[in-house]
Amino acid sequence: MAAMRLGLALPQFGPFADPSAVASVAAEAESMGFDSLWAAERVHAPLEPMDPYPGGNGTFPELFRAGLDPLLTLTVAATATSRVRLGTSTLNAPLHSPIHLARALAGIDRLSGGRLVAGFGLSWSRDEYLAVSVPWEQRGARLDETIDVLEALWSPDPVEHRGRFWTISRGTFGPKPVQDRLPIYLGGASPAALRRAGRRADGWLGLPLPPEALQQVLAALRGHARKAGREPVRTALRINPQLQDGPSGDPATSTVEDVCRYLRQVAELGVEEAFVDLQGSARSAEELLDLAGRFRRTFAS
Repeated sequence: MAAMRLGLALPQFGPFADPSAVASVAAEAESMGFDSLWAAERVHAPLEPMDPYPGGNGTFPELFRAGLDPLLTLTVAATATSRVRLGTSTLNAPLHSPIHLARALAGIDRLSGGRLVAGFGLSWSRDEYLAVSVPWEQRGARLDETIDVLEALWSPDPVEHRGRFWTISRGTFGPKPVQDRLPIYLGGASPAALRRAGRRADGWLGLPLPPEALQQVLAALRGHARKAGREPVRTALRINPQLQDGPSGDPATSTVEDVCRYLRQVAELGVEEAFVDLQGSARSAEELLDLAGRFRRTFAS
């Protein structure tokens, strides 16, 4: 099997929306040998969503009715660990002021000693855009310019940005991230998302597509990077298994062994990293850690 790193999603949603559980899970996951810890974002939980949830039967998951802020979650995890990388998958960048985002992310990178990965997406929910008064129609352009702003502010002073949505006059911005280039990963598998990731991102955040489909997506991603004169972007897959006792051909409804078998398959395609989100399969932090330990041992074997 080609080398692959294994990460874990931090407890954050539904019954896990309790900051007191984050530190203990983060520390224990690091001691188990996980390579990375990840936090996601849900800004709003509408009772009558304008858009169907992009998964299952389209119903908004009850798990997301309560959730911790991803930057708070990673801040707590940063203070509880010393080695694992910390990432967002995903932070819906257009819903945030980029200068505030730049300061928060730089702060977490410094707090963690340079272990942060900034993973961005667009959000599928028009309700979330309305809730923060951001136009839905301009979300792609806002994501592009958010990356422009971050790159400008994290560069040596003096900094400045003048764009379509934001103007930042010539000034100073500090503290900067510890990393010379704080990695930016982008999600999405649409043609536009893959073009953007290949052209701009350090990594791509994907979902567990069947190996044949994933191979096609990776080929397109690598082609866009090559066309832009860049090295291939790194890849990290989020796995949200609904664990069951019997075998299944679907990595989303599987046994621990099924998921690890799938990970070995996609590692051979060149996927460098995957992380499992066990919040849909566990009922407590203790059960989540027990499942995480099973994943870590099975994956290692």
